Amino acid sequence: MPTSVHLPKPLLAAVDRRARALCISRNRLIVKALERELSLASDWSAGFFEALTRVDAATAAAVDRMVAEVRAARRSKAPRVL
Repeated sequence: MPTSVHLPKPLLAAVDRRARALCISRNRLIVKALERELSLASDWSAGFFEALTRVDAATAAAVDRMVAEVRAARRSKAPRVL
């Protein structure tokens, strides 16, 4: 179904460059990008990321400690012998 979309000139130029680099049409690139975006967006429920930002201080502190422990453990490992 034909649809008209208005893109800023710099964005359209970037789309054209990318399509040429991939050896596909501008239309195909836009369709693939929209399909990818819609499939990614459907994986998360509405408000999921906002809920992640609303944590209490104790939980935030526990996460910070966990991250520090993981980083400390990773730095203590000997390098792999290749």
